[in-house]
Amino acid sequence: MTSAPVTAPAPARLVRATAIRLRPVRTSELSAALGSAVLTMAAYCLAMAVHGTYPFGPRSRAVNDLGNQFVPFHAHLWDLQHGTGAGDLFFNWSSAFGTPFLGDFFAYLCNPFSWLTGLFPRHMVDFPVFLVTLLSAGLAAAVMTAALGRLRPGSPWLRALLSVGYALCAWMVNDASTDPMWMWGLVGLPLMMIAADWCLREQRFVLGVLVVAAVWGGNFYTGAMATLAAALVLLLRLVVAAARVRTAGRVLLRAAAMAGTGILLAGPVLTVSLAATRAAQPAPTATYVRTFGPLDYLAQLLPAGRAPFNAPNIAAGMLVLLLFTTLPFHRAVAVRERVAWYVLVFVVAGSFVWKPTLLLWHGLAIPNGSPYRAAFVLSGILVMAAWVCLAARPQPRALLAGAGLLAVVVLLVHGRRAVHGQTWPAVLVGGLFFLACLLLLARVRGRRHAPWARRAVGAALAVGVLLGSVHAAWSSTVIRDKRPWFAPKDTMNAQAAAEYRQVRNASTWPAARTDPGRQRFANNDPLLVDAQGGAYYSSYVPAATARLLQSLGMGWYIEGRHTLSPDDPVGRAIMSVGSYLPADGSRLQPTAGAAPLVTVRPALPARTGDTVFARQEQLIGAHVYDVPVLHPSAGPAPVAGRSEWTVPQARAGRPWTHFSATCTPGSQVYVYAPWLQGWVLGLGRQLTSNASRPLTSYPLMRLGTTPSSGRIDVAFAGRHGPQGIPRHAVGCLSESRLAAAVAGLRAAAATSVQVGGHQVSARLPAGSRGFAVVTTTALDGWSCSVDGGRSHRPVSYGGLLGVPLGSGASRVACTFTPPGLTKGLALGGVGLLVLLGVLFRPAREWFQSSRKAKRSSQRLTMASAENR
Repeated sequence: MTSAPVTAPAPARLVRATAIRLRPVRTSELSAALGSAVLTMAAYCLAMAVHGTYPFGPRSRAVNDLGNQFVPFHAHLWDLQHGTGAGDLFFNWSSAFGTPFLGDFFAYLCNPFSWLTGLFPRHMVDFPVFLVTLLSAGLAAAVMTAALGRLRPGSPWLRALLSVGYALCAWMVNDASTDPMWMWGLVGLPLMMIAADWCLREQRFVLGVLVVAAVWGGNFYTGAMATLAAALVLLLRLVVAAARVRTAGRVLLRAAAMAGTGILLAGPVLTVSLAATRAAQPAPTATYVRTFGPLDYLAQLLPAGRAPFNAPNIAAGMLVLLLFTTLPFHRAVAVRERVAWYVLVFVVAGSFVWKPTLLLWHGLAIPNGSPYRAAFVLSGILVMAAWVCLAARPQPRALLAGAGLLAVVVLLVHGRRAVHGQTWPAVLVGGLFFLACLLLLARVRGRRHAPWARRAVGAALAVGVLLGSVHAAWSSTVIRDKRPWFAPKDTMNAQAAAEYRQVRNASTWPAARTDPGRQRFANNDPLLVDAQGGAYYSSYVPAATARLLQSLGMGWYIEGRHTLSPDDPVGRAIMSVGSYLPADGSRLQPTAGAAPLVTVRPALPARTGDTVFARQEQLIGAHVYDVPVLHPSAGPAPVAGRSEWTVPQARAGRPWTHFSATCTPGSQVYVYAPWLQGWVLGLGRQLTSNASRPLTSYPLMRLGTTPSSGRIDVAFAGRHGPQGIPRHAVGCLSESRLAAAVAGLRAAAATSVQVGGHQVSARLPAGSRGFAVVTTTALDGWSCSVDGGRSHRPVSYGGLLGVPLGSGASRVACTFTPPGLTKGLALGGVGLLVLLGVLFRPAREWFQSSRKAKRSSQRLTMASAENR
């Protein structure tokens, strides 16, 4: 009698069908992963060294003025690690006169390699930022080496070579290398692929949850992209395996549970970031317009090129591209699988240029800058398809057919703007070299007498990948340098380090702020030099802060996502600035006077008008400006509007529009034309304003001193078309009245002030009434108590933080809690409970079965005793 064949469980059949073998990690696997990391980092360093990019030369790593914003954030992280910074993870006292920080931390500093910053001297903070990029690329290559082995078994060393192409893909070089937080997404994709593989095997649920949490916690933006891509590849594998509906449903349900629980564990990252986004100054409106055709898109597959327009940077090297074009002709790979990989590539590529799916990839918002930030997932899918081809050992006929298809692609994209002179050596020399190596590999495979030949071909492939990656990365940076928008800046150079020491030595915080003034090194100079200024550039600039500072005569860029420090003495006095660096970058200068950080004030006085001068006077608590009426006096007549004058564009041979006004002799004349793109002329000076409504707002500008006659003549002209200026664009500041106003505020100051990381407390004169005013923006998240009483939400005192004192008080304390943190911790707690439930389930089942066995044994014993 023959026994019936034993049918393997569905998960086991599915694993076999997708060519996965359950095997322990071998030394060769670890060696290959380490080799891919070393090869990746060596290639990137060589490319940067040849180009002369930091740290191998004098060139800046930043691709434009915005690219180096992340170095100051790492400098601030260094300060927090060493306990010297103004603030903590919850609140940042250095930027914009006080702003939430946890959202910035999650967005810019959660890459685990960012924590290496504290191991280096502060003046070398550029170097650990470089290491974040370098080590992330190396780790991405190592993890991808492991992930490819779960698609198909095969040589780990060949997988390592393909992984280098992924880690140094065009997206990494052109988009992510200057944005270190995005580099974690490059690591996240292969990690999510491994987690999805565990779902196929129906094992390691807990470890998979932790992987998802690490990917989303390291950078939730790219983590979401990696998760979506891994889900698509998981669907492909189920289709290729022809999985039964029930089995596929179980796998997908497990994957959804794993991803959901991991995202719950990363809940604080999501909820805090979401709350910060809702409170942030809106970004400039971005519209999606595709500026290239199909052939331009196809040209993006070729290495060592760079398009002069926004396009997905998807190239992953010639070895990957040659294997990808070989896949359709490789008969050892099932037709279903070949078709599936090509369909997936075309679907993902198409999703990048169709607005609804583009929004899906980018969190339902078109990003400013490049709208193709998810391009790395397509590079990863190309590498996976290439490995499917290589693992099945392509024969010469398939390789030659693939080379023919590649030649057709090259001919089609010849002359496209993304194809440059540096592209052809990579395509022609690299393509022929890799084709020859693969043909040799196909010939020597399986021959016992030629192991040395296989090693020689493998070594040749490694050298080719190294040189090809170096050439591709170097050529992309060379092309970038020729772009008109490229304006590299030194960040932590010797001058910045000297300014840091100067600020540290002169700091009197929290008695007064030290403001580094106008931007000289980066977009976040106060963070870079550990000062307390008004400049701040982030996606999470609170709208309340941006609007308050702009309304008080301070400028902004990017529609308020980059605030600037005040350039006038009243603005500095209001915001407690005791010293500042002048525009020429000379030594720190003391201000004319500064309000203390905490003062006791009466009810907010009514404004005398809706001008910037009236708003400043309301918060300084005194009349310090004379605001004269402007009378058109010469030149083309302006057009009078309800709140502004419209002056014509300057033209050769045509005079400017002149206005006359009268002020007190000796007063300081300031002009406020926040949206003027043009020039201001008066009192022997010509000022230039490069404003652009609403993108760039210019600050108050000092014109000069009112002459003894008291008469002022001011002329305005637009650079591009007619320009609007406020009807009360001129204010004349009395320095004596300003000094008296500051003296009055200092007389009402708190007797002592203590500022912690996210706390501020002050002792007030006994019986103080009115409001305790802290010179920081009134934001959601603050809670304050008076004389140790119950905490309550403070009020806005003209935009500043105000605490009502009631019938009298002697002490006030305020604490900031990031909005969304409590909800995020609750979500994380739910995820942790789910995780603990899964962890203890086997133990519970074992305990229950033990109890049942014990009870059964007792019953048998009792029955036996009764029988006796």
